[in-house]
Amino acid sequence: MCESHVQHMQRAIDLSAERMRMGAGGPFGAVVVRDGKIIAEGFNKVTSANDPTAHAEVSAIREACELLGTFSLKGCTIYTSCEPCPMCLAAIYWARLDAIYFANTRQDAASIGFDDDHIYNEIPKDIGDRAVPTVHLDLKEAHDIFEEWRVKPDKVMY
Repeated sequence: MCESHVQHMQRAIDLSAERMRMGAGGPFGAVVVRDGKIIAEGFNKVTSANDPTAHAEVSAIREACELLGTFSLKGCTIYTSCEPCPMCLAAIYWARLDAIYFANTRQDAASIGFDDDHIYNEIPKDIGDRAVPTVHLDLKEAHDIFEEWRVKPDKVMY
């Protein structure tokens, strides 16, 4: 394995340990790398920020986007101490990162009490079979807004 991959992953792991021990949140850390250099770091701060979206990967993505002044992280790679949960995986795709490297698996996370694997298992279920009741309200007003977006000449696609 490439030495730089190991170094970047080690920084993500170190962040997970440091911040967990400080009481910031769960044992998760992530770094975003561009041109071989770490440009952003993130750690889990769900409990310290009272924010269920404050996962390591999302925090690192937010920091990288702010630093670069863009919503696209094309040309960047993320290293994370654990396989991204579905929310973080979606954020990685939305941010257009080039690659994901991870250490622990979602099954490892489940073995210490985290919901990642459970949520992955919920996604392919039919809406009516999911643990959280989900109801589709098919309203014309919602469709009208989508139509307005479709024809909007100055939209910025992402």
